[in-house]
Amino acid sequence: MSQSTQSPRPSDFPDRHVSVLATGAHLPGDPIDNDTLARLAGPLPEDVLEGIQVRRRHWMADPATGEHRTSTSKMATAAARQALERAGVEAAEIDLIVLSTASPDHLLPVAGTYVQEQLGLEQAAVIEVRAGCVGAVQAFDIARRLLADGTYRTALVIGAESVSPLLVPFYLGQDPDRVRMRDRLTVYTFGDGAGAAVLRAGAEGSAEGRLRPVFATRSMGGARKPGMLILGGGTDVPLAQQQARKRLMDIKLDIPGTAQFGPKVFVEGIHDMLRRSGLALGDIDACVLPEGNAEYFSSEYGTAGLSAEDQATLSKTIVENLTDVGATGSAAVPLALDAGWSGGRIQPGDTVLLLAIEASRYVYAGLTLTWEAATPAQ
Repeated sequence: MSQSTQSPRPSDFPDRHVSVLATGAHLPGDPIDNDTLARLAGPLPEDVLEGIQVRRRHWMADPATGEHRTSTSKMATAAARQALERAGVEAAEIDLIVLSTASPDHLLPVAGTYVQEQLGLEQAAVIEVRAGCVGAVQAFDIARRLLADGTYRTALVIGAESVSPLLVPFYLGQDPDRVRMRDRLTVYTFGDGAGAAVLRAGAEGSAEGRLRPVFATRSMGGARKPGMLILGGGTDVPLAQQQARKRLMDIKLDIPGTAQFGPKVFVEGIHDMLRRSGLALGDIDACVLPEGNAEYFSSEYGTAGLSAEDQATLSKTIVENLTDVGATGSAAVPLALDAGWSGGRIQPGDTVLLLAIEASRYVYAGLTLTWEAATPAQ
């Protein structure tokens, strides 16, 4: 497969307009419903299920055996291929890949280089963001800036996550009735998947007259313990101590802290984005907020400082698919964006706000853009 080796210089195209040409998504395996998890890990009370609002999710790990059926990079590549096909762009035209994940195939090389390999690209710029939900929005902006200044012309932005390998050990080989309720809640909450987008820079001066993209991100948890902590595979303690733990890798959630402080992070994030962009909530046609619409979370918006009027306005714009995919980390925003676009909810000319909230250190990331791609053929 031939590749273009001539790259534009930043001075060639000052402040070029960047368009999202298409998106793509990949969900591994068949959907896993709550009844299946109830048989494997024990049931959750109906009010808890209603609060998290997840009814189905997809896992790359077989829920019955724990065997891996794919990988983070393979899911990312599958989503990228769909986005490329919808965009009418050959893989050889990609000169930049920006991928976000907290669950790479290996610590090194980065997962993005495996996507590069699987797409048949001998050479490409590859940047990887190690983050959860906010990472894909950060990756969008990194790619957008590098296209806008002329460093590159065509980019793949990908968010991919494999959380199920951490979930299966909570219940595998155990009596479901003996699985702790907090562990069940974790098992029911998360899903795996990948979402991707193809971005391309215009020829020259094409940003004039369009909404200028605005980006903001902030960690608000510097003085708080993490809302989410993934243990294992790091350098916090010697490997011998890690191997002595009950689980080689583990995921720990501060559920009360997340429920209490998470909505404050969201409200600060949306207020920050409105201040920076000069937009009002009524100016936004689609707010891609994949995990902020869960009842336990959204019920606290008023306490966190979002007026009833703003809540009513926001509720009409939210684009999310939490019920069908669960909490998917780095894949959450691109999966929700793809569902919104492919389903016709996001239309050309719409002002779109991508907004992600991450519990790890209570981080938000937001990006505004004007949507241009026509709804794909079904």
